[in-house]
Amino acid sequence: MAKLKSGNFSTDQLNQLVARIERLEEEKKALADDIKEVYAEAKAHGFDVKILRQVIRLRKMDKADLDEQETLLQVYMDALGMTDSRGADEAAAE
Repeated sequence: MAKLKSGNFSTDQLNQLVARIERLEEEKKALADDIKEVYAEAKAHGFDVKILRQVIRLRKMDKADLDEQETLLQVYMDALGMTDSRGADEAAAE
């Protein structure tokens, strides 16, 4: 077996690693295609795909990170005047 100059791997080991990576890349592409089909199905049923992607992204987040992000979003929106400046209690009283 021929040894490579840059490490202890043999040519056979290198070929095996490359073949595994290529197979995994093919599987990854197949999964991406499957996901794309599911989003197309959701769209056909009337769901907003952009919002659905956001929901998926949010569900992956840690609870603490999600809470922090929501808090910061609220702070920024308040600072930019994008929310009702009255308190929730005042709005509910009406």
